[in-house]
Order: sequence, then C-alpha cells, then structure tokens
Amino acid sequence: MHLPPVDSPSSTPGPRAATFTVAVLAVPSVLLLLLVVLSWRPLLSLDGDIARTTHRWAVDNPGLTHVFRILSDWVWDPWTMRAVCAAAMVWLVWRRSAWRTALWLGATCALGTLVQQVMKAAVGRERPSWPDPVDSAHFAAFPSGHALTATVVCGLLLWLLRLYGAGRVLWRTAVALAAVSVVGVGVTRVWLGVHWPSDVLGGWLFGALLVALAVASYERRPGMNRP
Repeated sequence: MHLPPVDSPSSTPGPRAATFTVAVLAVPSVLLLLLVVLSWRPLLSLDGDIARTTHRWAVDNPGLTHVFRILSDWVWDPWTMRAVCAAAMVWLVWRRSAWRTALWLGATCALGTLVQQVMKAAVGRERPSWPDPVDSAHFAAFPSGHALTATVVCGLLLWLLRLYGAGRVLWRTAVALAAVSVVGVGVTRVWLGVHWPSDVLGGWLFGALLVALAVASYERRPGMNRP
C-alpha cells in the first residue's frame, strides 16, 4: 500500500502542541519515578496485590501463559520493535530520500534504549520473585524496557504516518495495531511475573515522553518540518 504524497504535514501538531505535550507527560513521569525511588508504601502495596493476582492466573492457565510468552518474547520483544524501526528507516530513505528523518527516527529509538538502561541501573528496583515462576528476565525492573520500546516505536511510526498523509484505512489499522501492541506488551509483562505494574506504567509514560520530546525537536528544526 502506497501513502499518498502531500504538500505539507498539516495534520500534525505544531511546536507549541508538542511542547505542551512534553510538559503534560513530564509531570506524571517524574512523580512515578519519585514514588518508586522512595518506595512509597501505597504504590508497593498496589503493585503487590496486582502482581500476586496475575501470577496466580498465570500459573492456573498455562496455555494462555504460553501464548503470552510468545507474544512478549517474539512479537513485542524490543528487538522486534527495533527491527520495525529499522524497516521504517529503510522506507524513508528508499521511497522518500528522507535521510535526516530516518536518522532522527533511529537516533530516538537508540535514545530510548539508552534511557531505559540508565534508569534501570540508577533505580535498581528488584523484579518480582516467585516460588513457581512462569518466566524470567534480566536487569532491574523499572521501567519496563518492553513497554518503553513499544511505546517509542509505535508512537513515532504513528506520527510519521500522519506526517506523510496516510489514508484513513491505513491510519485506523495502524492505530489499532499500535494500541494492541503497547497495551498488550504491558499486560504480558505483568502476567508473566517479570514486572510490577508500575514498571509497565513507567515504561509507557517515559516512552510517550520521549516521543513527545522527539516530535518537539523535529518540529523546531529548520528544514525538518516537511516530508
């Protein structure tokens, strides 16, 4: 399916809207980070209640748990998302000769990986521990790398689709796939017992914040606001 050419990306928000979005997302992102770092008891209690419930469901439903492992480890895995990002970069260069936009996309995805690893090391939150685990994961817990990467990649690709004037059917399909992917990967990480719910929420928030920051920087750079 080919995207129709457009003269200008009039359907995308301007610099002011992008900057406002950054400010709106920064507040809950920083607040959640502080609550996790300070081990705020109500948050830890809620995390524990949800995690224990979903783990019990995971143990009692091995078939569904197996499906969730496939989705989490292969379909919505960060490396799969990065591969999708790489494919979009190739398309931008090959079909649109948009080298700077492709580099911007790749740099933002790489920044997302760096941010999540730095935050994991800095916060050092332990993952859930179970006597009968259904899955395992490495590195610290906060934020969820799966959730952050999916949010960054899906958010950037949706914005690029609007920038290049995607048709209604393609746009609605992309939004549905993005929503299922971002929400789905968060659900699977908690279900598999490798993340606390607030880890996933942190991944979503910081991923969306990175997208907003990237879009704001794109909109403000001369010569970058036209396909």
